[in-house]
Amino acid sequence: MPRIPAPTEPLIDERVVVRLSAERDIPEILIAYQDDSELHERLGEQRPPSGAELGRREERAAAERAAGTRLTLTVAEPGSDVCRGQVYVRDVDWDNDRAELGIWLAPQARGRGMAAPALRMAAEWLLATTELERVQVTATADNEPMIRAARAAGFVEEGVLRGYLRVGGQRADATILSVLPADLEG
Repeated sequence: MPRIPAPTEPLIDERVVVRLSAERDIPEILIAYQDDSELHERLGEQRPPSGAELGRREERAAAERAAGTRLTLTVAEPGSDVCRGQVYVRDVDWDNDRAELGIWLAPQARGRGMAAPALRMAAEWLLATTELERVQVTATADNEPMIRAARAAGFVEEGVLRGYLRVGGQRADATILSVLPADLEG
């Protein structure tokens, strides 16, 4: 199974910096969960993680990346190293050369144009440095901010998957969007 390389340098544009996650991000992640009481539900978690759980995730991160199964990137503002959110590379399917991207931003970072460039840079980097040929985003059909960000990042909306996700114990429709290498040319 191919591994996912670590970015050698942060991915940077004028609105956002995307870098490899680190243990130093944990305090800001905990604050984001406190500031948004529904964040864990949108991320498919039963409850907000504890600091210890986040520490264990970070301890597993290098092994998961080396195994080609998962990668977590931190979103920050230019000129700052403070975690304002994260991009997850998950559901990696090497048989079909595809992976899923997920993103969350802390409440104070939302609406500032950070999600789209973070998604685009992560997708471009994955398609350029791995054997992946498709990167996709799946969002609940009513998550318009996420769908808008993915579209702005160059993802193409493919349709709605009926009853695809379980959110808060209920089945929910999901909008699926994808980006292929050809979508990013030009």
